[in-house]
Parts: sequence; structure tokens; C-alpha cells
Amino acid sequence: MTRFAAIDFETADNGRDSACSVAVVLVEDGRIADQLTALIRPPRPYFRFTHIHGLTWDDCRGAPDFAGLWPRMAPLLERADLLVAHNAPFDKGVLNACCAAYGLRNPLKPFACTVRIARHVWNVYPTKLPDVCRHLNIALKHHDALSDAQACAGIALAALRQGVALEPFAR
Repeated sequence: MTRFAAIDFETADNGRDSACSVAVVLVEDGRIADQLTALIRPPRPYFRFTHIHGLTWDDCRGAPDFAGLWPRMAPLLERADLLVAHNAPFDKGVLNACCAAYGLRNPLKPFACTVRIARHVWNVYPTKLPDVCRHLNIALKHHDALSDAQACAGIALAALRQGVALEPFAR
């Protein structure tokens, strides 16, 4: 079975380098083997998306920046053969931008997208994370990075149980 890591970022502003929260859920042998969730101090104190995720500068200013979190996060990503995210181009973009901003070696893993999987396997529309979770009866506290990553892992596992391969769309 595919060993993958479901990843979800929340961002503070429109900059892809503004990660303020992340969760990584590592799945091995069809079960969650490890997970990480953490707040991140973004490079700017301006929070544009508090109304979405509820996080503020006061929540994150004492957290490590992305480079400070990377030694805990990178080993989980390295253990995965594939990264999975809901609307993967967004999370891939945040990972790439944060690695570039801090001069970190991006693991350059292929990404699979659970939006694409949900459309292909179950013909779910609209394909927002709450819609797919409702369709598959997966618990979700939307825009909580850990809950979103766990739900994404659940979507990928449901597809695998139906014999659908997790096809990467990009590296």
C-alpha cells in the first residue's frame, strides 16, 4: 500500500510564504502512523484570514518560524512516497514558498489532490472539503489544520480501499 503524508496549511495573508499553521498526517499500511501539528510564526504580523481559521498574530508570534519547525516536519515528509492535500496546488505552493523563503531543501515529493480524487471516484460536486467529508461521513472541524489533514488522509484511504491509485499530478 502507498505510504503517504496528508498535509494542510493555513496561511496568514495572500503570500504563499505566510504559513501560520500546518499539520502532517503520515499514513503507512493503511493507518495513521504519525502526525504533527504546529503553529508557525509567519514572516509578517498581518493576518488577513483570521475570519477563516481563527488564528491571529497573538496566537502565532511565539511559535517557531517555518525554518524552526522544519527539523520536526521534514522527517515526516521524507518518510512518505507521496504527499496528499485537498486542493493540492495550494498546499504545494505554500510548501514550496516557505522552503524557498527560508533556504530549505524542499523534499520535492509528488502530490496527489483529494479534490481530483473525489471528483473522479465519487463524482462529488461541489468538492470543498466539507462536501467531500459529508459524502464519505468523515468528521471535520474545517480550517483546523490537523482536522483538515486527517480528513484528507481519510479521503485518500477511502479511495485506496476502492482500488483507486493515488495518482500524482505534479512534483
